[in-house]
Amino acid sequence: MGCPYKAIADNTRRKILEYLSQGETASGDLADKFNISKPAISHHLKALKEADLVSERKVRQNRLYSLNNDEIASMKYFLDSLYEK
Repeated sequence: MGCPYKAIADNTRRKILEYLSQGETASGDLADKFNISKPAISHHLKALKEADLVSERKVRQNRLYSLNNDEIASMKYFLDSLYEK
């Protein structure tokens, strides 16, 4: 499993997470939103998946990605605990 904090250090991965916050999306549709190659998007999605930030679901020939809200909530909880009130 990869480190979720390392995974979100990359701007493209953060943008992918923003798009996925709007709902489950096919990898091809995500790739259309960026000016980089589809293999590069696949690489970023793999890193996010290894960090357990996104889930992948296969439907026929498509791979659909969605946020792993539990892991994101865990990160938020940790970061919130660092904030002094």
